[in-house]
Amino acid sequence: MNDNATSLHQNILSGIFVILLTLLSFEFTHAQNRTLDADSSVTTESQVTINGETIPYRATAGTQPVWNSDGEPDAALFYVFYERTDIDDTARRPLVFSFNGGPGSASVWMHIGYTGPRFLNIDDEGYPVQPYGVTENNHSILDVADIVYIDPVNTGFSRILNDDADRNDFFGVNADIRYLAEWIDNFVSRHGRWSSPKYLKGESYGTTRVAGLARQLQSSHWMFFNGVILVSPTGMGLEPPAMTPRSEILKLPYYAATAWYHEELEPDLQNLDLYDILSEVEDFTIETYLPAVARGGTLDPAERDDIALQVARYSGIDKQHILDYNLTIPTSFFWKELRRDKGETVGRLDSRYRGIDRMNAGNSYDHDPALTSWNHSFTPAINHYLREELGYQTDLKYNIFGPVHPWDRSGNSTAEDLRRAMGENPYLHVMVQSGYYDGATDYFSAKYVMWNMDRSGKVQDRLRFEGYRSGHMMYLRQEDLVTSNEHIREFILDSLPGDGVPADY
Repeated sequence: MNDNATSLHQNILSGIFVILLTLLSFEFTHAQNRTLDADSSVTTESQVTINGETIPYRATAGTQPVWNSDGEPDAALFYVFYERTDIDDTARRPLVFSFNGGPGSASVWMHIGYTGPRFLNIDDEGYPVQPYGVTENNHSILDVADIVYIDPVNTGFSRILNDDADRNDFFGVNADIRYLAEWIDNFVSRHGRWSSPKYLKGESYGTTRVAGLARQLQSSHWMFFNGVILVSPTGMGLEPPAMTPRSEILKLPYYAATAWYHEELEPDLQNLDLYDILSEVEDFTIETYLPAVARGGTLDPAERDDIALQVARYSGIDKQHILDYNLTIPTSFFWKELRRDKGETVGRLDSRYRGIDRMNAGNSYDHDPALTSWNHSFTPAINHYLREELGYQTDLKYNIFGPVHPWDRSGNSTAEDLRRAMGENPYLHVMVQSGYYDGATDYFSAKYVMWNMDRSGKVQDRLRFEGYRSGHMMYLRQEDLVTSNEHIREFILDSLPGDGVPADY
């Protein structure tokens, strides 16, 4: 081959190489755009049997933009929307928007662990089993309401798209509420659901989110709701800050429940039913314990000793430790101490769960055995379900917990926002669901928030509290999955006004 032919051959090969690189680059960019598409959806049809009735439904998994002031997408939120398909009149069909918490948690927990039409594979008490995956949820609320599970920015498959977007527009109590309200408004318009009765459901920090959303949507978007469901609620701006004496005092009924579950109480208490113990401890906490600790160092030494003895009796923790901690027990110490003599710790999010640490010594555990157990079962299940059963294909990692910090917690008035929304909207009802063994958002503090959200007592007829013999995710215990979903079903049906019944006082 002469020099000219060699040169021509090299130029042809070089040109082909450039073309291939361009095609590969295009394919990669195209794949990236597909992966980060601001507006996408895939739809599947299925059915589920609920209370013996076959419910046909459509599942739409997709993304919907978060628009900035210039009309450009700053972020894409991933959602899954379940619609019952044998319903003709959506004007009478309730619509539920569901969020989990964190902040930074995806909506996975209540999606495949609570109210959705599919339920992850776990045993009857909530522990992981293999093979991982999902099955029918025969207790889903899809028979009475359509449901939208939403992943806030940086959770699940939701992502910031615009490199110039300000993180402060997403990651804070009030910023979170503002952009999600806009997103919900857009969703309702897209799907023609302005006429439907609407509900907000949030778990843990999600209760802060939906309490604020109820007011924001009502006051700024003129979208009115029939109900708000608070699952394992936070303080929403009303609960005493963590590690203050009052916060620790309110946890005594939770300590008693946990000690009773692990059989660490004295025989006369251990032989009682849980509800009988809790009633007794709640009364002691409000009427005796709280006023005594409020007196601080002026408390009479003999009375101090009596209080320590009684707290020890209810908590299963030695009296000397109670005195050493000035009559209150830090939660981290309780989780480590209660079963220290057995070489075990108890869980934060669900104190029925037991763990083991590297050493018995110390004042806090190495890990929360409840959370690690739940991550174990939920992560493979949601990835399999979304990708294989719902057909949503992406190379993105599904963020069970996503990067959302620092989170601006200032200006949290969400409990008052919810109360005000109830005052302005006679249709609006609120239900609290709490697990007795939840050490993160304990049930008695939830009662405290509910009581103080309505100090006037004028909306008590629209407030409802339900407790369960499980933890933060009470629905993972099969018995409580049944009852807690039934309570939501009742709540939705009871909060629907009759034909022609006006929203007035």
